[in-house]
Amino acid sequence: MNTLLIGSGGREHALAWKIAQSDRLGKFFAVPGNPGIADHAECVQLDVSDHAQIVAFCKDESIDLVVVGPEAPLVAGLADDLRAAGIPCFGASKDAAQLEGSKAFTKEICDLKNIPTAGWARFNNAPKAKAYLRSKGAPIVIKADGLAAGKGVTVAETVDQACAAVDDCFEGLFGSAGAEVVVEDFLSGEEASFFCLCDGRTAVALAGAQDHKRVGDGDVGPNTGGMGAYSPAPVLTDKHIETVMTRIIQPTLDGMAERGTPFTGVLYAGLMIDEEGPKLIEYNVRFGDPECQVLMVRLKSDLLPVLHAAALGRLAECEELEWTEQPALTVVMAAEGYPGTPKKGGAIAGLNEAAGEGVTIFHAGTALKSGQLVASGGRVLNVTANGATLEQARERAYGAIERIDWPDGFYRSDIAWRALKREG
Repeated sequence: MNTLLIGSGGREHALAWKIAQSDRLGKFFAVPGNPGIADHAECVQLDVSDHAQIVAFCKDESIDLVVVGPEAPLVAGLADDLRAAGIPCFGASKDAAQLEGSKAFTKEICDLKNIPTAGWARFNNAPKAKAYLRSKGAPIVIKADGLAAGKGVTVAETVDQACAAVDDCFEGLFGSAGAEVVVEDFLSGEEASFFCLCDGRTAVALAGAQDHKRVGDGDVGPNTGGMGAYSPAPVLTDKHIETVMTRIIQPTLDGMAERGTPFTGVLYAGLMIDEEGPKLIEYNVRFGDPECQVLMVRLKSDLLPVLHAAALGRLAECEELEWTEQPALTVVMAAEGYPGTPKKGGAIAGLNEAAGEGVTIFHAGTALKSGQLVASGGRVLNVTANGATLEQARERAYGAIERIDWPDGFYRSDIAWRALKREG
């Protein structure tokens, strides 16, 4: 099966690593890829925003399946244009991708299908938003309505902080993503991520994971795209998963189909778990990053034919996925300055020495410069490990980090602290 993977981050490296293990794989390309993905696929420098160019490449190379990693090409309609050209694509249509592209759109689906979530309101100007905030009080959550690379969310402890977050949105900190603002009631509990593969009608559960969004140890500092993750997430019990599938995932699929925008691809539910059970915080329409890394390490089944079945609307015909019981954990190594302006260009060495037993290193923001691996983004490496226990996976990951030579890098030292505290 000739396959094209779209993307260049750690999530896409993990997908490439897993897809490359398939006996069904024929030619394998990635656009644009990264130095880690190049170990598994031929990286091709095409303009992902030029859909006609992508379609032409797929026809020239007889591509049987396109797997779209990031959300931006989906929101831009790449999957639609591929399908219109007769090319199977694993990824949401432009209309269906609004589940991530617009927080308000998701909230409207939740209201329509009675999906448990936080109370909310939408605003297109600061004065009305601030008046609402003052009437509600704090803590409260402010979200840029559109795509903001995981950084458009503020959990405000005071009304003043909330008002400042509203100003950030309307004054352009998040670009067009902040043209509208969604204000949500604060939900208390423990967060978790849950993933499903969907083909428009059928949803196949993958597994749960827990991300670490704040930049600093102890969950302090600004939100990031994610500083580490582990799977499984003990907070997600079997009963919780059943509730998520019946009260959140399936009603969403039903609601999307009813409005003529069936959802195909990965449905990533950000959840808050409290004594009442799971509530939906928000949806993403792609694998989480860095959650994808730990899911791929735990998945025993061949991923490629399942993605193909989802793209063709045939998930119901697939066998149940198999998972290793061994936990997996990933630690993000980020560049100094992240999540602000990262320091780029610093040389990275020692990856071969670091990748030992149970350790896989996925590239995110890396590039080759005169043959030397260098940092080229904010989140740069995902040091991923599995083990007989979560503690062993954690020890392996942090042990590997100690062997990586990158003076400009930093990382959180407390990944999986919630799960380990629960075990203790």
